[in-house]
Amino acid sequence: MNATDYGLLYRELESLLADEPDEIARMAQTAALLHERLGVHWAGFYMVREDTLVLGPFQGPPACFRIKYGKGVCGTAWKEARTVVVPDVEAFPGHIACSALSRSEIVVPVFGGGKIKAVLDIDSTALDAFSDTDAAWLEKVAALCG
Repeated sequence: MNATDYGLLYRELESLLADEPDEIARMAQTAALLHERLGVHWAGFYMVREDTLVLGPFQGPPACFRIKYGKGVCGTAWKEARTVVVPDVEAFPGHIACSALSRSEIVVPVFGGGKIKAVLDIDSTALDAFSDTDAAWLEKVAALCG
């Protein structure tokens, strides 16, 4: 997806979420829109619950219920408080295989109240599916959910 397409998606999401205060509802709509528009294998959120990420709203096949702090791509993004782009999940040390079909992944922290409250996780069946453009725009999308 290019920057122009992301700009349109962002404005659509902004409008869609404008009057909804509930964070779970906001995340559910965000996951649905991203899954549809990006055409990815999986798009969703893991919510921070003490020392664990717990599965939140998502679109796609069943996923891991819980991920520990610092484990896998999601736990690493949480621990390092940064977006993690993985061109080939097979090459990522400690990757947690929730789906054998996932080949590349991007995970973006969702900040709220000065801390990480969730991560946005997007998986593709293609290798090297995510770019710096994806990272920059998905960070803006995650901010709408924070």
